[in-house]
Parts: sequence; structure tokens; C-alpha cells
Amino acid sequence: MPNHPPLRILFAASEAHPLIKTGGLADVAGSLPRALTGLKQQVRLVLPAYGSLLARIDKPREVAAFTVGDHAVRILATVLPGSRVTTWLVDCPALFDRPGNPYLGPDGQPWPDNALRFFRFAEAVVRIASDTAGLNWQPDIVHSHDWQTGLVSALLSRLPARPATVFTIHNLAYQGLFPWQTFEALGLPGEWWSHHALEFHGQLSFIKGGLVFADRLTTVSPTYAREIQTSEYGYGLDGLLRHRAAVLSGILNGIDVQEWNPGTDPRLAQNYNRRTLGKKAANKAALQEQLGLERRDDVLLLGMVSRLVEQKGVDILLEALDALLLRPVQLAILGSGEARFEQALQAARARQPGRIGLHIGYDETLAHRIEAGADLFLMPSRFEPCGLNQMYSMRYGTPPLVRPVGGLADTVIDATDENLAAGTATGFHCPGERGPDLLATVERALSLWHQPPAWRRLQEAGMARDFSWRHSAGEYLALYRQIA
Repeated sequence: MPNHPPLRILFAASEAHPLIKTGGLADVAGSLPRALTGLKQQVRLVLPAYGSLLARIDKPREVAAFTVGDHAVRILATVLPGSRVTTWLVDCPALFDRPGNPYLGPDGQPWPDNALRFFRFAEAVVRIASDTAGLNWQPDIVHSHDWQTGLVSALLSRLPARPATVFTIHNLAYQGLFPWQTFEALGLPGEWWSHHALEFHGQLSFIKGGLVFADRLTTVSPTYAREIQTSEYGYGLDGLLRHRAAVLSGILNGIDVQEWNPGTDPRLAQNYNRRTLGKKAANKAALQEQLGLERRDDVLLLGMVSRLVEQKGVDILLEALDALLLRPVQLAILGSGEARFEQALQAARARQPGRIGLHIGYDETLAHRIEAGADLFLMPSRFEPCGLNQMYSMRYGTPPLVRPVGGLADTVIDATDENLAAGTATGFHCPGERGPDLLATVERALSLWHQPPAWRRLQEAGMARDFSWRHSAGEYLALYRQIA
């Protein structure tokens, strides 16, 4: 094994767990820098200094101050909680000190100046990356994520001596699109108003800044890397992604195996592991009680923790629901999203008291309890760049039922007769996008559940999988070394 000197890596993101989180990007931005630090790399994480984020940390130190455009910026230094990762916060109160969600105003709509906010953030990142921020530190690699940091790679491309750049797509459906007037107001180079650069069907596309200008592109699973090169999943960018296919790769996200460990999880009614799987039943009983379900161990308890939106296949579940409830099953659902789906699930619970447990909103403790207490975990997503819950489920001995798309296809091995015989099966693939497809797959799961030795082998195979960040971090490090 060659003895490489450590790389200096600047990780630029708009959110990172546990400081600020709206989705899976935060999990990656909070976990991957930690894993890379564990591999002896020199990592710095840079985030916007949102007001809610500053409220969560003690006495950050000011380490630099400069202006970007007409905005004064301070760089505040802290450490990512639970890690040794130095974290720099771009403090510009006029842009980032706002209540609530980092991207949405109190009315639930995007902040009208989001383009300016994340352009200025990108400019600040470039100052750090070019060692003109006064920090006396320059990275070998700048790794940016999703549309909010898309302009980082574009701006760096104009510098004669610059670090190598990597851009990761977490969800291509969100592209950061703004009108031509915004392009003009930001003062971006005129030659970038081209379909070869940032223009996309008459709009400014932030995500194209990363897709066009970064040295390497990654996304969060191998299958999703292939899917986004097709018209079905490419959102109009599939041609560009096919053009850049030689520098596009899919690296599966990992999970936090300390946070998600049924053997030590403090949120559970009863801890258990592969050798003590029988103790899992106590979590089912506790979950039934918590959600007002009938206390029965002779029904298959289906769990779901999800945004209640069409992407996640909630409508597929609703189409199948009445027929499903003719079978010996119960449902435990946690999530929030579109009002029509929330209302439909609430109406179903009212029709079937004791059969459907529903919590509208988000509750981290309940999420862990559903993973541990359910018998089968539902993820009938129409598309899923990576997905994390299917990995949590396998770790908790709760086989997932998934649509075989994106990261779900890469992580869940279908319980076919062949895979069951080989001992490799870990869950169930639902082949179609309709209620009857879901119903047929649940019936297949029910049939296996009634064969306890076979079901136990399915659980144990899932629990044996290694979804830690260690492997994924190694893949990223190999990629960085190719271009540093």
C-alpha cells in the first residue's frame, strides 16, 4: 500500500448534521468529513452561518474577515459536534441570519434572494479555496454538493492556479433555477449564458455550475449514476451527464453505525443484536402501544418513515391500502409532506382504528422505534438517489420492501428463491409503480414471514451487511488522489 501524504480537502455544503439538516445531504456532509478525518486526511468543512446553526454552538472564533461583492463576511471557526472536523462558518447576517429552514421563508416558499445568498456563499468558499481569505490554508481538493454550491466549481474554473474540484449530486430534481434577470444581477460572466455553461432553457441553473465545470462528478449510488443519464431520471440534464459520463461515478452513501445500532440505541424499549434477535419482539409490542395499535404478535407490522410526497410512493401505498388491510397487517407511519397525502392517511386511520398508527411530523425517537419495532419496512419510492432508511432497516433486522431504483437497487437483495437458498437475500423488490404491485410484494413477504427460520435468515443477512462510511470514504479518497 503506497504511503500517501494526507490531502487537504475543503468540503463545501449548505447543511451538515448535527448543526443544520433538511435532508440526506446533511447526513453526508456531517459523516463523510468525519470518516475522511479518520483516514488521516486534513478536512475542513465550510457552511453558511445560519442563525439557528449559530444558536447550537458555543463561542465560535472569528478567524478571518473580508468582503464579497457588497457584503461583509466573517469566517467563524468551530468543530463539528461529535468529531474533530474543523468547521468554518460564513457569517453574513444579512443573508443567513434568518429563522427556520435554510432555504424557505415562513410562508414555505423559497427566500426570494436565494440566488444571491448562495452566490455570495460560493464566492466566500472560493476565497478560502484560493487562500485569499487570510486563513493561510489552501486545499488540494474542493468538494461541493448540490445546487447551492454549484457555482463554486464554476468560479474556481476561472483561476489560473486552483485546487481540483469534485461536485456531488444528491438529488437531480433540485437544480437551483432562476430567471435571466438574476444572472444579470449577479454579474456573472456573459459567456456563461450558454447551454454549454449555466443557461438551461432560458434560465440560470446553479447545478450546471457543478455539472459543467467540476473536474469530477459523483452521485450517491452506482445505479443512480446510470439512471440520471436517461431521459426518465435526468430532468433535462441527461445529455450533459452522458457527455460527462467518463468523469461521473456513483459512490454509495454510508450510515452512522453508532447512531443506528440496535444493540446500543438508547431510544429502544429493548436492545438486541443478531444473536439476540428474539428480543426484537419487545420493540414491536412497545411500538403498537405507543401508536394505539392492537397489541398482536400474529400480524405483520409494516413501518414507513418518509416524506409524504409522490417521489416516495405514498400514492402507491394509498392505492393498495384497502386491499392491504384485508390481510393480517398493521401500519406504523411517520412523516409529513403534501396535505393531500397527510389527509388521506388520517382518513384511513379514522376508518381503521387499531390498524394504522400515524404520526404527522418528524420525531427522531419514533423513527428509531419504527425501525426496531416493524417487521417489514416500506420504501416504494419512484426514484431514490441513495436512500438511508433501507440501510437502517437491515441493520435493525427489519427487511425492507423497496422499488429497485437508485440506491435501493444497490443495497437491497431481493428474496427470490435463488437468493434465499444462497443466504444472500436481505429484502423485497416491488417490480411496478401501482397498488397491486405493492400488494403482491407484501403478500410475498407475508408468506416468508410465516416461515420463521427463513425469515430469521433474511434478517440476519441484512444485519450482517456493512453500510458504514469506512468503505465509501475510501472510494472518495481514491477519487481525490486521481485528480489532486
